[in-house]
Amino acid sequence: MKDLAVRLAALDADAGAALRVIAYFDSLVEARAGLQSIVRGAAVLADCPARLRDDERRVRIRVTETGISAWQDGAAAPDWMSTAAGSATLWLERAGPPGPVEAMILERAAGAARAVLDRTRGRAPAADPASAELIVDAAAPPDVRRQAARRLGLTGSAYVIARPAELQVRSGPVPELPGRAGIGPAVEILELPASWAAAKVALRFAAEGTDEDPGPRVVHATELGTLALLAEVGDQSAAPDVKALEHAAAAAPWMLTTLHTTAASTSLRAAATALRVHHSTLQDRITHAEQLLGWNVREPQGRLRLQLALALRRLHRHP
Repeated sequence: MKDLAVRLAALDADAGAALRVIAYFDSLVEARAGLQSIVRGAAVLADCPARLRDDERRVRIRVTETGISAWQDGAAAPDWMSTAAGSATLWLERAGPPGPVEAMILERAAGAARAVLDRTRGRAPAADPASAELIVDAAAPPDVRRQAARRLGLTGSAYVIARPAELQVRSGPVPELPGRAGIGPAVEILELPASWAAAKVALRFAAEGTDEDPGPRVVHATELGTLALLAEVGDQSAAPDVKALEHAAAAAPWMLTTLHTTAASTSLRAAATALRVHHSTLQDRITHAEQLLGWNVREPQGRLRLQLALALRRLHRHP
C-alpha cells in the first residue's frame, strides 16, 4: 500500500494523500485502536484540531494537531468541517468545505470511531420516529401522547428539534447539531405540538452557513421573537429589498457573508474581526455594497432593512 501511495502521489498529490489516509485508519482498525488514537490521527493528518462528541454516550474528545488532548467547552463553530459517526459527530476545526483529503479523513475516522463506540459502549438508544411523530400530533389523544413520551423516556418538560427531513424530541441540554436545525421551546409533554410548530419556523431561519447562505445553522425559536411573524407573510423574494440584496450578491462572492456579519455585529470593528479583514477593507466593501443596494447599511434604519432582507431571503431559500 505504501509503495502504491508513493507512485500515485507522483501522478496526483491528493489521490496519493487520500490513499495514505485509508491505509492509516485501516491499520488503526486492525489494531483495535481506541477513540483517542482515532481522533489524534484525524488531527495530525489534517494538521488542525479534531474533536469527537457523542452526547448519548457522554463521549467528548479533542486533540490538537500536535497530538495533545485538550478539550474545550463550547459549541463547535457552524462552518467547521464535520461528519456524523453514528450518534456522534466528528469535527475538524477548520472552516469551509472539506477538500478531497479532508473529506477522506472525516469519512475514515468517523467509520473507525463508530465501530469503536458500538463495540465498547454498546449501540446508542435507537430512535423511535413513530413515537416522536405521535407525541407532536395535536390530534392524537392525550393518553396516547403520554404513552409515546414514556417510550421515548421523556419526563417533565421536553422540546422538539426540527432538521431537514427529521424530527427529534428531547429533554435536557441541546446537543451539538451538525447542519441546519430549528429548536422549539421546552414545554410540558402535552404542549409539544406547539414546540414542533415553533421548531419548524426556526428551521426556516437557519442557514447553511456558506457564502451563498450565510448565517446561524442552529436557530432557537425563543430567540426569534416577533421576527417569527415574517414566516407568515408568504414568499417575498420579489420584494424590492430582497431583489436588491440578490443583485448585490451577484457582484462578489464575499458580499452576502460581509453583509450578514455587518448586520449581526455590534460594530464595524467587531464585524471586521469576525471576517478577519482589516477595518479599512470592510469599509471599502460596505461602500461597494451600499452602492449596489441603494441604501446606507451603517445607519440604524438601513441596518434594519438589511436584517429584514436577509431574513426574507433565507425564508425563501428554505420554504
